[in-house]
Amino acid sequence: MSATQRLSYGSTWYAGTMVPAPERGRLTFDLDVDVCVVGGGLAGLTTARELARRGFSVALLEAHRLAWNASGRNSGFVLPGFAESMERIVSRVGLAHAKELWTLSQMGVRYVRNAISEDRIPGVAPVSGWLKVSKVDNGDDVLADVQLYGQDFGAEVEGWPTERVREVLKTSHYFHAMHVPGAFHIHPLNYALGLADAAQAAGVRIFEETQALAIDPAGVRKRVTAPSGRVRAHQVVLACNAHLGGLLPRITGTLIPIWTYVVTTRPLRERLAQAVTYRGAVSDTDLADSHYRIVDGDRLLWSGRSTTWEADPQRFVKGLQAEIAEIYPQLKEVEVEHAWSGMLGMPLHRMPQIGELSPGLWLASGFGGHGLNTTAMAGNMIAGAIAEGDDSWRLFLPFELVWAGGTLGRAAMQVYYWFFRARERAAARRAREREEEFRRAEEVVALRAQEQQAYSEAELGAAVPPEQLPQEPSLSELPADPLMAADDPPARH
Repeated sequence: MSATQRLSYGSTWYAGTMVPAPERGRLTFDLDVDVCVVGGGLAGLTTARELARRGFSVALLEAHRLAWNASGRNSGFVLPGFAESMERIVSRVGLAHAKELWTLSQMGVRYVRNAISEDRIPGVAPVSGWLKVSKVDNGDDVLADVQLYGQDFGAEVEGWPTERVREVLKTSHYFHAMHVPGAFHIHPLNYALGLADAAQAAGVRIFEETQALAIDPAGVRKRVTAPSGRVRAHQVVLACNAHLGGLLPRITGTLIPIWTYVVTTRPLRERLAQAVTYRGAVSDTDLADSHYRIVDGDRLLWSGRSTTWEADPQRFVKGLQAEIAEIYPQLKEVEVEHAWSGMLGMPLHRMPQIGELSPGLWLASGFGGHGLNTTAMAGNMIAGAIAEGDDSWRLFLPFELVWAGGTLGRAAMQVYYWFFRARERAAARRAREREEEFRRAEEVVALRAQEQQAYSEAELGAAVPPEQLPQEPSLSELPADPLMAADDPPARH
């Protein structure tokens, strides 16, 4: 990795293992295109790629480097579904509507997998499987989830009992799990860079270090102004997530910025197999703690903790080390080689923001908590809407733009996260204590059964006095000839 790349992408494990990426120059002139995409993360790159493949002229403006933040810093999970639970989505929009949304999310998963294969994107290293484990003994709830996803949504899911979970995740902290074999995990930065290459090959003109300063969305030809140039376009797509800033404050205000923290360990070698043998991705919560996977063959990539303000990732290293050791005592005192954070935008309803803000002005945002498949889904939907008039984006209209509460909303979200985390940890501790109590009770019952059996055997042996027990005859009492009748008189002399 060059010094320039290190400066651009930070000290992440992804930056240390990224494929060579060319630097794309700034916009220094005026440009006329069919579509201008603002934002060079996964959603923007997907949108640009798909529009160019349909024959549209496209310019993409990125204020920094492509995928420099959440798109290139996340956990790398590619899963169907959304940050919001499907149960709540059903409650909000009904089962039929929820099924259509689920199908779109599955399309996003397929798109990522197909793009990796079709464009032969290097350094992505997809590994199949996602295991959502429970930290409490709630087998009925997990079974209900498996039935909902499998029967109602047609998903390929499996319910794993505690014994099977603990065969591959060797810890007493986990009980039942839902397994999704069709999910997978990847190197997200290399995936984004591969998308950029594919988009550019299709004709997209990509400009890095080009911040959009203002947008004039009126009229047939919209205008996007940058420091040293201007783009005129029939359609503008905003794929900036929480980095819209002052460009459109009304939109920025609908997202709560959340920073999550990620570490990778030094190589663990044989220690890793003593704790984790499952090669897919693992999640044990619905919020920040804990999501992890094996990378480089024998390292753990582990994400956890979240703040609604930016903090130094080094502050969380000891806490994440302690979390690893708590769940896997076999991995006590692991060394951390990389630590970083990424900022995502989370709407209050925990669903993506996808749609047309005004004629010709589109939004693809709000992917926090379930990003990779939803960015792919959004890019395809907006490209389809612009190119073919596809209106599937209207399925997201019930999840409208809602003001997130500003500073007060951020504080409330932080307090909620602390409360959720404390409640979850307490419930997990009680579950382990109940399991230990049950185990001890079983041991007591087994011990008492053994004592009762020994007592019964001893009591049976003591019930008949020894002198009353049948005695074996002595040799002198046995007949000399076994054929001699017992009542024959003795021989006379």
